[in-house]
Amino acid sequence: MTDALFKIERLKKRPDFLACAQAAHCARGAVLVQARPRDDRPLVRAGFTATKRIGGAVERNRAKRRLREAARLLLPALASPGFDYVFVARGGVTTRPWSRLLDDVKSALIRLAADGDGRARDPARAPPPQD
Repeated sequence: MTDALFKIERLKKRPDFLACAQAAHCARGAVLVQARPRDDRPLVRAGFTATKRIGGAVERNRAKRRLREAARLLLPALASPGFDYVFVARGGVTTRPWSRLLDDVKSALIRLAADGDGRARDPARAPPPQD
């Protein structure tokens, strides 16, 4: 399952995280996944974040470790090449059973991939239909 046809790298620079924040997203359970189409190179980049609302440094680090492992297991099979993904920890990510957390991440990635070119559409933010 870790034999991906594309390389997976880490997002580390703030502008990359901010660009993903403006892109499509899908919230499932204890995780929010943001996906931004980047270019045609067969490369996937993933970033992980947890805010202070999750808890102290120990809780935030635990949350990011769990998200990194979930992404390591699921991205090779479910990621679209040429996309950046940011995994944002939500409340309960550290106490959620592992199988449920994997299901959350998996369903968010599937939803993002299924919505056309990887963009989840939020009806409240959708532009009005053109005649």
